[in-house]
Amino acid sequence: MKAVAPDDVATPWSGRRAGIALAVISAVSFSLSGPLAGSLFTTGWSPGAVVLVRVAIGALVVLPLGIVALRGRWHLVRRNLRLIALYGALGVAATQFCYFAAVQHMQVGPALLIEYSAPAAVVVWLWLRHGQRPTRATIGGIALAAVGLLLVLDLTGASVNLAGAAWALGAMVGAAAYFLINARLDTGLPPLTLAAGGLAVGTLLLGTLAAVGLLPVSASADPVTLAGAAMPWWAVLGVLGLVTAGVAYVTGVAAGRRLGARAAAFAGLLEVVSAVLLAWLLLDELPGPVQMVGGALVLAGVVVVQQAEAATARRLTAEAASHRAS
Repeated sequence: MKAVAPDDVATPWSGRRAGIALAVISAVSFSLSGPLAGSLFTTGWSPGAVVLVRVAIGALVVLPLGIVALRGRWHLVRRNLRLIALYGALGVAATQFCYFAAVQHMQVGPALLIEYSAPAAVVVWLWLRHGQRPTRATIGGIALAAVGLLLVLDLTGASVNLAGAAWALGAMVGAAAYFLINARLDTGLPPLTLAAGGLAVGTLLLGTLAAVGLLPVSASADPVTLAGAAMPWWAVLGVLGLVTAGVAYVTGVAAGRRLGARAAAFAGLLEVVSAVLLAWLLLDELPGPVQMVGGALVLAGVVVVQQAEAATARRLTAEAASHRAS
């Protein structure tokens, strides 16, 4: 992972507020994929088919916008081809493929817990690789979020399979790479272009896996039921592609550049809380009291980390201003 940059840029508070808003939009957009995909699974769609079509639609929608955002600066793409390929391979394809491979060997809860340890992996990477030691407040926020995540996923009676755990760790690495690459400021690539390139590469890789049989695909034209209403399958897939791929990845890149990898990764944990709430609204899956307490702890952990990162950003800004003045 030598291609990713450290999380060391001080961002003005106005920029951080915009980053937090974008991170929330990205997390909510990603979380919508669970209930929508779940409704398709009940009609005969395989997870592989849903993921492939979702990412492909996202690529088709974002790619023209990414080209326009370039404004003819194709040298930026040539200069960052390896990074774009890495983003698509790890941040898009590997995260999706490894997660669905994991749940073929183990329960969803433990698989998600391993995958969502990505924010902690980001913190460790930035500390060991770039010397960016987390503050005590950040560590406290990590602890709160970790306990909350355990409660939200409700791992009572869950078992862990070694093969499944290995695949889930692959998904975690992909998710960590997603946050680290999103936060890079030295590429010159507009967020739309990076997201478009990543989705295009991810589509090619997932399509290849499907073609050789490693990603099983099956589909159905039966109507889908959401929130008690019947919807055509193509409408659900359209929302999956537009929102949970297109909007989610573009806003994720934009958030990472404003917040840095560490804060953006922890804001991404809001996806878990949002997924529980959306499953309640769309699939009538009422969260239990333990899950609600867990959600509150995740939110508290995210807030603590954001406050700690904002304080660090203010300190860096003040130090930079002091150096300029001297």
